[in-house]
Amino acid sequence: MFSRTVPVAVFALILSVLASSAMAAGPATQTIKTQVGFDALWERLETAVKANGMFVITRASASRGAAGRDIEIPGNLVIGVYRNDFAVRMLAASIPAGIEAPLRFYVTENADGTASLTYHKPSDTFAPYGSAALDKMAAELDTIWEKIVKQAAGG
Repeated sequence: MFSRTVPVAVFALILSVLASSAMAAGPATQTIKTQVGFDALWERLETAVKANGMFVITRASASRGAAGRDIEIPGNLVIGVYRNDFAVRMLAASIPAGIEAPLRFYVTENADGTASLTYHKPSDTFAPYGSAALDKMAAELDTIWEKIVKQAAGG
């Protein structure tokens, strides 16, 4: 009996590890290379966020921090974007989903002087939580994100 249960247990453990690895991969990343420089894309993104009724909640830039230490690295910036009514709905649907807020955009400087905009669709970010109410809210955010990206990236 022992010889039959050990392989089954090992197989179950392997499947569990593979499933955990797949879940850890997270949402699909979208990246759009623009024809504008880093500072211009940063400004356009913030303008697009406001124009679409959202708010910049956080900003973090390793390149600006490094510059303060006289170290030059390519421009990069993470902008956290959200709005309180979405936060309230998100938490009503799933307290654990609160770790996802604010949702982020990542602006990076390319070697050719242009910049790229990287993000996750809100529906991809919130899908793992398995909540119909959260999925509905995320679909609304997808529409807003599409407008922000289109306006910021110029396409």
